[in-house]
Amino acid sequence: MKIVISLGGSVIVPEEINKEYIEAFGKLARELHKKHELAIVTGGGRTARKYIEPAREFGASEVLCDLIGIDATRLNARLVSAAIGSEANFEPPKDHLDALKVLDFGKIAVMGGTEPGHSTDAVAALFAEYMKADLFINASDIDGIYDKDPKKNKDAKRQEKMSIEELVDLVKHKSVGAGKYELLDILAAKVIQRSRIKTIFLSGKDLDNMRNAIDGKKFIGTTINGG
Repeated sequence: MKIVISLGGSVIVPEEINKEYIEAFGKLARELHKKHELAIVTGGGRTARKYIEPAREFGASEVLCDLIGIDATRLNARLVSAAIGSEANFEPPKDHLDALKVLDFGKIAVMGGTEPGHSTDAVAALFAEYMKADLFINASDIDGIYDKDPKKNKDAKRQEKMSIEELVDLVKHKSVGAGKYELLDILAAKVIQRSRIKTIFLSGKDLDNMRNAIDGKKFIGTTINGG
């Protein structure tokens, strides 16, 4: 099976670098690689925002802020690659073609952002489309898609299933500023829609749950119908 995991910066660097988590994720990636073709796209998270916020205050354009964020995502990609070891690429690919070459060499492709205007979720969705992935996993610090922000509303309910059309409608009005992508950006949602990629939203923190989702077992998260 061909799998792409969009690994949120929020689980890689929640406050500080989560060394134990990255090490455990690296182990899981090596296990998955024994059976599957695997690509991982890392987000920038707090690392990116620490640089983007003052840059924006200095008057930096959104393009420059995006470039700063891309550097942060690639820094996180290097950390994940280091945790995986020799089964992953050493240097993060800067585009999808280079990432595909990593897969062709039989390695796990680990990359960050590619160009301004694209969130790492969009990069991951585009790569899933490019490599004709069987499964796209969006792993963040939230265990699925909710009817309202679960961080602000205790009564928020997780949706176990959602149509791709509902997902597109949900994200189409979200912010597209550098470092401000919430849940998913519209480009990523549209790519999922046009390619009908099987997509699962889950918490990246629970690696056993992620393994269950990949193995087709019962898991906690949201499955996108029509994806």
